[in-house]
Amino acid sequence: MKRHILNPVGAACFVLALAALLLLPFGNGPEAGNMPKVKEYRIERSMPKEAVACIECHKKEQPGIFADWAASRHASANITCLDCHQAESFDPDVSQSHFKQYEKSDSPYGSKEYRVPVSGVVTPKDCSRCHPDEATQYSRSKHANTIEIIWKIDPWLNDGMNSSLERQSGCFHCHGTVLKQKDGGLDPSTWPNVGVGRVNLDGSKGSCTSCHTRHRFSVMEARKPEACGQCHLGPDHPQIEIFTESKHGDIYTAFGDQYNWDAAPGTWTPGVDYRAPTCASCHMSGAGTVLTSHDVTERLAWEIQAPKTVRPSDFKPFPAKTNHETEREKMKAVCMQCHGQTWVDGHFNKFDSVVAEYDSVYFAPANEMLAQLYEKGVLAKPPFFDEALEVEFYELWHHEGRRARMGAAMMAPDYAWWHGFYECKKRYNSFMHEARTMLESGEKAYKAKDFPGATGSTTKPPEVFSGK
Repeated sequence: MKRHILNPVGAACFVLALAALLLLPFGNGPEAGNMPKVKEYRIERSMPKEAVACIECHKKEQPGIFADWAASRHASANITCLDCHQAESFDPDVSQSHFKQYEKSDSPYGSKEYRVPVSGVVTPKDCSRCHPDEATQYSRSKHANTIEIIWKIDPWLNDGMNSSLERQSGCFHCHGTVLKQKDGGLDPSTWPNVGVGRVNLDGSKGSCTSCHTRHRFSVMEARKPEACGQCHLGPDHPQIEIFTESKHGDIYTAFGDQYNWDAAPGTWTPGVDYRAPTCASCHMSGAGTVLTSHDVTERLAWEIQAPKTVRPSDFKPFPAKTNHETEREKMKAVCMQCHGQTWVDGHFNKFDSVVAEYDSVYFAPANEMLAQLYEKGVLAKPPFFDEALEVEFYELWHHEGRRARMGAAMMAPDYAWWHGFYECKKRYNSFMHEARTMLESGEKAYKAKDFPGATGSTTKPPEVFSGK
């Protein structure tokens, strides 16, 4: 019998070729290993056929939305699209365009059998069906009512000093729009928007997805400082920058990847689940005997964003129904989960002293000087911002003054001094020098004749102010 003997070189080539074949990815070609894979989702629990239609359609049309929802706690609890988006046929926010989905001949769900009215906008009123306490707390917060607040105090709006487009792309992106419909759908000048004070078509205020972004609705995401930093940043309220500079922020940067972000609501424990607090830890999350709250107005003893610092209950645009002494004790109780009594008392004593010094040394004399300028006719009003000294005064409290107070509140010395009081001194001296010079000469301030973009409506939204 004749045997075929493979020489050593041939044998080596054969083994290498076989190994190469085994290493090739399974699929239709060598690139198949890098191809994206569709996330599987098996419907293993009972849900209405209309909900199945939502899932199967959006899985195909918007795989990103589907993947977010499939990974959420909602999905694991069998909470589907319909539980949040379903509406009554007579509701003002029903999507008329969505009904066209039930007329698609290329979809197995394109028939009236699956037709159900839905709203593209999920509101706190919708969320309250499962989260009533959170929705109630949120409704009384400054967040939910910020449209009312800014229309009461903001000269940019009241004097029409910025355009509608500037407001839509800037102010209203965080503060919220007043949603309206147009041509059977949402008015593009008011949507998309997830501002904290958005006024919804169902009458509710706010957007839970400002912090718990859709469609994951993650508790973890809302606990992280970056969630707050979407809006709380920049020259006028740099809380995210202040937090990052602080010792709390430094610890978060170093150890944040070790925090237990996914602890169940009501169980997130300082010293156990996290080493140092985030924004949510101090202002919202429960700790010790202090209960969780979605009202960020709680635990505040001062309104340090106001021109002159006042107690939250004395903040005229939106008086809080709280007692500042009670709320200070809540905040102290949170601090004392990690700090001793002497440390905590010392911090708040220093913070209160900073508030008093800013109000008396910087704001009060500058405010008195501004009143003299108007009284003597050196400055004309309204509108605001069209004269240089008005801008100087505004930025003294709205920029540097806020930074000094917020830096002290959150233990960020660079913001308290270099970005705060140091800049306050420069702004104050410049303002007072020019003001005195003009009062002595009697010369009126230059008034900008072609102030750009001053075309915004000065009419307060009736959806907010009707009956007030």
